[in-house]
Amino acid sequence: MAGNSFGQLFRITTFGESHGEAIGVIIDGCPAGLTVDLEYIQGELDKRKPGQSKITTQRKESDEFKILSGTFEGKTTGTPIAMIIPNEDQRSKDYGHNVDVFRPSHADYTYQTKYGIRDHRGGGRSSARETAARVAAGALAKLLLKTKGIEIVAHVSSVGKINAPNVFINNADEFIADREKNIVRCADPATAEEMITFIDDIRKQGDTVGGKVSCYIKGCPVGLGDPVFDKLHADLGKAMLSINAVHGFEFGSGFIGSEMRGSEHNDIFIKNATGDVGTRTNFSGGIQGGISNGMPIEFTVAFKPVATIMHNQQTVDGAGNAAEISGKGRHDPCVVPRAVPIVEAMAALVLADHWMRNRNAKL
Repeated sequence: MAGNSFGQLFRITTFGESHGEAIGVIIDGCPAGLTVDLEYIQGELDKRKPGQSKITTQRKESDEFKILSGTFEGKTTGTPIAMIIPNEDQRSKDYGHNVDVFRPSHADYTYQTKYGIRDHRGGGRSSARETAARVAAGALAKLLLKTKGIEIVAHVSSVGKINAPNVFINNADEFIADREKNIVRCADPATAEEMITFIDDIRKQGDTVGGKVSCYIKGCPVGLGDPVFDKLHADLGKAMLSINAVHGFEFGSGFIGSEMRGSEHNDIFIKNATGDVGTRTNFSGGIQGGISNGMPIEFTVAFKPVATIMHNQQTVDGAGNAAEISGKGRHDPCVVPRAVPIVEAMAALVLADHWMRNRNAKL
């Protein structure tokens, strides 16, 4: 199966299945000498792990990772870094009902048809369990970016039709602290409470709901991104759309920009207080011509409702005969609270890769 690696110079390859012994990641290209903050990496994994609250799946995984190679005395050595995360709470029996039945809006049918075989236990390789490996790798990428003054933060900006007001990020650490004060990870407290009540009601109905995660990248220098197929926003888009359940990506003004006039949308260049060139507005989302322009990079990722619902649904079996299936197992009623660290991780992997590529851009 191809498609398990991501990045060019800062490159990762993930492995493992939802109900296998473990999942993990190989990170190749990380520069030597980076201090590896184990507590920070574990903290990022803790934000993604299941069983956090009443509005997440109740699967219990500690997601405690182990580094097998690539570090010495707390620093990276420049050699491939291997991380492994054991699976501890698999309940494969919960999936016995869909051995030969295709769950609506899952990868069951496409995997079976493409490969002629599939792991029906929790979706196997197609499960969002795989994203824990990305978060571990992304945490290392974030540590690298922090040494360059680049910080990445995200929060839940909408659930269903409940939208949080636009947020202003002055200090990344303060923003994260405020976001982590509620279980939905929305930076606006009043909206967060409304979201939590709504998700819990949806959960009690045996249903699911989607939402959006908005991400902000501060301190990105001018020059990251390459023409014409490796534009920074194109790689960010690919990264986000590779996350399970993502159905939309927009940066800067996004789709609203299509309703504006050029006279409204153009970002006028100015010299800011530090003497650097900036823009008066940021409809470009920090990226112009596919290259970062020094302004904050802003984008939003839309997640569909989780496909597994606790209702009977019509489907077909492996022979194409009509069948009925009911949702079983432990599933999120809304993925966005646990998706925040995944979005940050994938953004970090893109930025780390492009930062390394940019070092050779000119003399």
